[in-house]
Amino acid sequence: MVVLKSPSEIAVMRLAGRIVATVLAEMRERVKPGVTTLELDEAAEHIIRQHGATPSFKGKAHSDPGAPPFPAAICASVNEEIVHGIPSSRRLKEGDIISVDVGAYYKGYHGDSAVTLPVGKVSKEAADLMRVTEECLAAAIAVARNGNRTGDIGAAIQHTAESQGFSVVREYTSHGVGRELHEGFSLLNYGTAGHGMVLRPGLTIAVEPMINAGKYGTKVKKDKWTVVTIDGKLSAHFEHTIAITEGDAEILTKLDKQ
Repeated sequence: MVVLKSPSEIAVMRLAGRIVATVLAEMRERVKPGVTTLELDEAAEHIIRQHGATPSFKGKAHSDPGAPPFPAAICASVNEEIVHGIPSSRRLKEGDIISVDVGAYYKGYHGDSAVTLPVGKVSKEAADLMRVTEECLAAAIAVARNGNRTGDIGAAIQHTAESQGFSVVREYTSHGVGRELHEGFSLLNYGTAGHGMVLRPGLTIAVEPMINAGKYGTKVKKDKWTVVTIDGKLSAHFEHTIAITEGDAEILTKLDKQ
């Protein structure tokens, strides 16, 4: 069921979003060669709880009842890992890229956002991939307007990625967000403009293009959470929680100074 939010609900989601944005700002400062993904996770959880929120991801059940719940506050996905990477003692190396996905649950509502960050100096391919993926997110948000359709968002992402030689992950999607982390519907990150559900004010969406340097196929590692590219090539991930308004979409997971 699609859920439209009242202005008061969006106000609380804005606060949740600022907590997430604060965490990601700290991640930008901490990501460097030698740091472990577990150290990043510990810092993120500290910030989330310091602001009176709880990590949205920690303890989240897997769709497979035989798999363990997610054990961490962030998803830390390195290089060919697309999403749902589990933080560990792994140390980042010069030239890696890392996607950090963060969710915070505050006063009954979730904020959800992600960035992909370079570890020191990275290859041109990695830098281009990160740039294009961020451009995909910006293109999606630009068309996320009252009266447009979900297909417009998917088409904007797909065109931006494929026109520059990259591919869009199919199996994992953008989604509604609010009282639930995944609320009401999924939104494909590819598709045809003019098709799909009509966007209306009060709709809140976690828009999250996942873009691969190689083929768009994926596979899941033995931990049952970490999703990787099928060909071992790099992947990047950017995400914002947005609210549809009468005009431009409002980005809820953004610091005022950004």
